[in-house]
Formats: sequence, structure tokens, C-alpha cells
Amino acid sequence: MAESLLPFFQPKGVVVVGASTSPEKLGYGVARNLIQSGYAGAIHLVAQKSGELFGKTIHTSLKDIPDPVDLAILIVPTQSTPQVIEDCGQRGIKAAVIVSAGFREVGEEGAALEKQCLEVAQKHGVRLLGPNCIGTIDTHFPLDTTFLQPPMPTQGGVGFISHSGAFAAAIVDWARGQGFGFSRIVSLGNQADVNETDMLPMFAGDISTKVIVMYMESISDGRRFVRTASEVTRHKPVIALKVGRFEAGQKAAASHTGALAASDTAFDAAFEKSGVLRAETAEQMFDWARALENCPLPKGNKIGILTNAGGPGVIAADSLEHHGMVLTRLADTTLDALSAILPSAANTHNPVDMLASASPSQYAECLQILLADNNVDAVMVILPPPPMFKAEEVARKINEVIGKFDKPVVIALLGSTLVENAKDEFQNAGIPTYPFPERAASALAALVKRAKSLDRRPPTENYTVNSLRSAVRLPDELMQAYGIPTAPIKLARDENEAVAIANELGFPIVMKIASPDILHKSDVGGVLLDINDTAALQSGYAQMMKRMEKLVPPPRIDGVHLQRQVAGGQEVIVGMVHDQQFGPLMMFGSGGVEVEGLKDVAFALGPLNQAEAEVMMRQTWAGRKLKGFRSIPSVDEEAVKDVLVKLSQLAAEHEEIEEIEINPLRVLAKGAVAVDVRIKFADH
Repeated sequence: MAESLLPFFQPKGVVVVGASTSPEKLGYGVARNLIQSGYAGAIHLVAQKSGELFGKTIHTSLKDIPDPVDLAILIVPTQSTPQVIEDCGQRGIKAAVIVSAGFREVGEEGAALEKQCLEVAQKHGVRLLGPNCIGTIDTHFPLDTTFLQPPMPTQGGVGFISHSGAFAAAIVDWARGQGFGFSRIVSLGNQADVNETDMLPMFAGDISTKVIVMYMESISDGRRFVRTASEVTRHKPVIALKVGRFEAGQKAAASHTGALAASDTAFDAAFEKSGVLRAETAEQMFDWARALENCPLPKGNKIGILTNAGGPGVIAADSLEHHGMVLTRLADTTLDALSAILPSAANTHNPVDMLASASPSQYAECLQILLADNNVDAVMVILPPPPMFKAEEVARKINEVIGKFDKPVVIALLGSTLVENAKDEFQNAGIPTYPFPERAASALAALVKRAKSLDRRPPTENYTVNSLRSAVRLPDELMQAYGIPTAPIKLARDENEAVAIANELGFPIVMKIASPDILHKSDVGGVLLDINDTAALQSGYAQMMKRMEKLVPPPRIDGVHLQRQVAGGQEVIVGMVHDQQFGPLMMFGSGGVEVEGLKDVAFALGPLNQAEAEVMMRQTWAGRKLKGFRSIPSVDEEAVKDVLVKLSQLAAEHEEIEEIEINPLRVLAKGAVAVDVRIKFADH
């Protein structure tokens, strides 16, 4: 499938349908860029009137175009587009970029026309990019099918996939002044056919693309995206800026799990599972891309800071800690070596402050000493305008050192006009620079996260449905079918039946009101604990029923649920909510009645393996506490991982389940027991 998209970036011949001799028309801009880009293949122009443009003959029919031609750029009236695609198909052209707007984005009539375009294209095996897009750029091939103002972007290693043409156009112009270039750029437009997931392997397979960045407004097929991105990120880093985080309105949830799974949570989980780095801002996305394009990956998160000013060093230290990195402790030999070349007033401990008088040679020598320290995984160099030297002299000396080590170095280059030449020196050497320490720290954090993601185990394989398990629908039976221990629960319809069941199960007993109308039973006095004998059971039953009679409106009461009380251990919550895009979204966190108040929860996309379950647990206090804390004894965290993995398997095999919640899962010194299990099936 990826080969069929190759003409969008490396065609043998291109035809512009709708070329124009009027400089204000898009058809003129596309023809100009295509010819001026240096594209070496065949270029053909088609318009309603014959003529000449940029020394090329303008034909009036696709039938007149000689071979080779495998890519068509369509800038024609919206209503004419289906027929032009038909003509392309008959001509044997297998790829077409629809630049024209006026399709799905304008309403039902446009959507119908877009559907017609797709149907015609599929009949002839033509792949469509767009409509309503700006096209493609390959700076190395080279090829420019867009109408953007020249010149074409600088060659580089960043591949850019964008849902927005306007955003892509703005970034292309912005990047010219930032010192980095692109390998490939694609604007996807309405994605009638080709979407972001289709394009990922195209960029990953491009030898010139070192890192892929994506501006995303949606995902066409969530599960396919996760599968594809998981494979791509094994070979190349992918950074996504997914916008539309906060959607107004959310369907009512039947559980804590559903209530806590905000609309954007699934995207976070999907990116985490597939190894995609999620940026918060456009600036951050390209800051990270610059580091990932140019720097080796660190072996850990221990960072050294080299500066000639104390203040920026403190800012850097704070920022590194904020991003989860460690200001490393330097080896004694490193401290001795630094002391030997720096003034006595300098600070040789991390952050290393060489003082304002630091020379280019001192910068270089100190950097070499830091990079040689086994306790240092990466270094941030802070360079404000030196008072006694030129910043570019420092840059040249630093660059000589960086290439000797397989460790990342990022530069916080503070200032403007006084460091302009230094910025050029670093850019020419492929060393990423940032105007402030905070942004340099963020870039280092991205390198660390990328390194960690490559160390993870391969993604869990998709589970196949087990027909015997699928036939089971009762919560306890489902748990048992998947090997998740439960505390048996039985329904008593009256007081006498409650006494009989309690004697069968054995005291102490927990009693809970059985009512489909009461979601949170403890809020209305519908839960009684520590019932140790028949008398306490009878008294508790009578009191509970009196409380239920006072509720308005009166709930339907089916009786009470009785369960042998499981004592000791720690309480956690384990759950799943089925996301329409990505499938089972697993939850883990602090359990009991305060789960929504504490919001000590983590989410991950299922199905999970043991390593993914452990990462998820470590994100919460509930998970970290399992090892014990002060007077809280340690419990069996392996049993919790086992439950998470099995529950995610259950969810993957039962797509008809919308939500599952075990609250609490009581974790004991050995083993774990699902005390209260709720399952919500989809309405079919």
C-alpha cells in the first residue's frame, strides 16, 4: 500500500490540471513551484485554453499528455472534480492531489461531491490526497506540488504531516528563520482517501526523514493508527500535536472509570502505547524534533549543566527536575579536574558555574570533562553573551568537543543580536539551540522519553475471542473465566434468606442494598460492614430498609447482596471503559469511596502486558504504596499486575462490554480479591 503513495513525493511525471497564466491564481503558483523546485521528472500543464507557461506548453486535454505521468495536481472547479478524476483514471494516473476546496467542509452538498470523487477514484485505483489541501513537498527529491510562496523549505530531516494546510504553510515560513529544515511535508486536507496513518510508513521509509512530526485534529481509525505507529516508532521518533483536547459535553458514565476517563485520555494512552511523543504546543513539538533529529539518545536521565552565570543555572535545574530528570552528582575525579582549570570562586558542583569570565577554552575543557563523567548522561550548556569574548568563539570551541562523545548536548543560547553568529555556528554543526533553559530542558526530556520507549517490551498482541468466555455474562462468572479471584456475592430477597446465606458464607459479612436505581450505595447508607453474627445481620437489615424507605423518589429494592468480608490488605480500583476509537482503556488507582475525589488514577490502552501494567501502576500513589509505606504493610503487587493483564484480555475479547469496574480490588499479602465487580454491556 505504501508504494501506491510514492508518486505523491517521488513521481516520474506530474500534470497540473487547472494551470493558469494569471499570477494571482493557485494554478499559476502550483506550476511555478513545481518547475522552480528543481524537480527533474516530466512536467505537464493542462487548462481550458491552450498556451504556454514558464516555457511549457499548456494542453487542453489529459489525453494529449505524453508519458510518463503518475501524479495529477487538480485545481479545478469543485463540480468538475469527479470527471477530472475519471479522466485521470482512464489515462492511467494513480495519484491525485485535490487542491480545490468546497467539499465536505462546506456542508452536505459538498460531502456528497467528495464521496463521488472517492467512488470514481476507487473504481480506477487512484489514490486521492485532499480535497482542500496544499499538497506535498519533498526537499531532497526534490518536489514541490504546493502553491506556497517560494522558496521551497530548506532541506532537513524533519518530516511534517499536517491536517491543516494553513498551519503547514505558516510553519514552513516560520522554520526559515529557525535554522532547521524539512525532508517531506504533506497537507492532508479532508482525508477523503489518504489519511495520517497511511502517510506514516511513507515518512518512516524515507531515508532523509530522521523524525516525524504530526499536527492532528482527529484520527481516522484509532486501532489501525496504534498498530502502524507502534511499528514506525521502533525505527523513527514520532511527535504528535493533537489539538481539541477539551470537548464540550461527555456522556453520562456508569462507573468511576467512565467518569474519570476524560475524552482526551484515550489519545494520551494511545500515544503512550504506540511510542508517540505527545507535545503540548507547536513550539514544543519542533523543539523536540530539533533535538531528536540531531542528538544521540541518552542512556539515562542524569543531566549535567555547564554555565557562566548562576541564575540561568538555577532555572535550568528547576526545569530539569520538573521534567523528571536528575541533576547528577559529579564524580570526584570530575570535580578535581574542574577545580584545576577554573577560578577558586567558581562552583564545580552541578550546575557547574564557571563565572562570567569563562573563556572559550574553559567552556570546551569543562564540557569535555563533564561528558567524560560516567555519571553524566547528557549536558545542557548555557551560553548568555560572554562579557569578555565573542559568543561565536565559544560556539566554535564547544562544537569541537561535542562530536567526540556519543552523548546529547543541547545549548541554551540566551540573548539576541550578540549571540546571532553563535547560533549560526551551532546550526551549521547540527547542534540544537534554545533561547531559554526551560525549552532546552523540555528537549532533553523528550530525548530521555524516546530512549525509554525504545527499551519497552514489544506491544501486546491482539487477543482472539474465546467463544466459551464470550458466552459468559455474569460478573463473577466472567472474573472466574479469566482467573481473577472474587469474593462470592449472593442475593437475599428477604431477611430470612439473608440469614441463611450468611450462615452459608460464614461471618463476618458485608451487606449491600440490591437496587438498579442506586449507583453509589454507601452514599445512602446502603452498605454495612463488620457484621459478625445473626443478630447484627437482622438489626442491620431492618435499619437499612428503613433508610431506603425515606429515599425520594423511592428506589426499586431487589433485596440485599451478601458477601464474606475480606479483611486486611490495601484497596485499589481496577477498571476499563471501551473507547470507540481505540478500544479498551484500562484504569488503575486508589480505590474505595474516595476514588473520584482523589483522582489518583492512571490510564493505559489495552490489552496490557506485565511491563505496561507496572508502568501504569507506578504513575499512581496507590501503585507505589503497594510496596508498603510507614505503618502500611506491603502487599502482593504481582497479583495486581496479573489482574490488570487478565482484565485487559477480558475487555479485548468482549467488545460488547462498555465498562468494567472492580472497586475495590483488595490486595492482600498474597493474592488479590475482586470484592465488588460491575459490568455494563452495550445496548444492542
